[in-house]
Amino acid sequence: MRKLLTLTFVILGSAAICPHPAMALRFSAPTPKFNYTDPSGKKQSVEVVDQYYPKKIVQPIAKAAAQIDPKLRRAATIAEERARAHSLSKCWRFVKEALVAAGVVKSRPQTPLAKQAGQELVNNYGFKKLPVSNPYEAPVGSVLVYGAKRAPGHVEIRTETGFVSDFRSKVPSRRPLIGVFAKS
Repeated sequence: MRKLLTLTFVILGSAAICPHPAMALRFSAPTPKFNYTDPSGKKQSVEVVDQYYPKKIVQPIAKAAAQIDPKLRRAATIAEERARAHSLSKCWRFVKEALVAAGVVKSRPQTPLAKQAGQELVNNYGFKKLPVSNPYEAPVGSVLVYGAKRAPGHVEIRTETGFVSDFRSKVPSRRPLIGVFAKS
């Protein structure tokens, strides 16, 4: 019995003191490099990517433009506070309520379809269409209007970290962008 107990302690002690072979291999292996010559003739090297990182590319954080009405930024905050995790298919209703609550518009817009929102905001509420074709370049608080052939479309407000309507999203809608609208 004593020999068995002594042998057990020796084995456990040596296992605790000696590093695991796999750990030793991991620390000693250098990261592989790819060497190339750039157009100016200088030799360069970069690490080889050996793992896939989905959604690693991050879009830039939106900036608040000075020429945009500060009430629009407040509307973006209000919409973000009221938004849900998932769509309720009431994007234009939530955006209308946020614009009214922030004082951007005096009365609630009357158009029933989201794809008609831009035209009404320009005609009745003093909004202007911005020369922006990429939703990520839209300033904070601007209203983005998307079209659809037989569907009502989609409307959302640009926030610092993404887009908001009746739900929050880090990416814009995949529908075709009709325009980006803001009030100065």
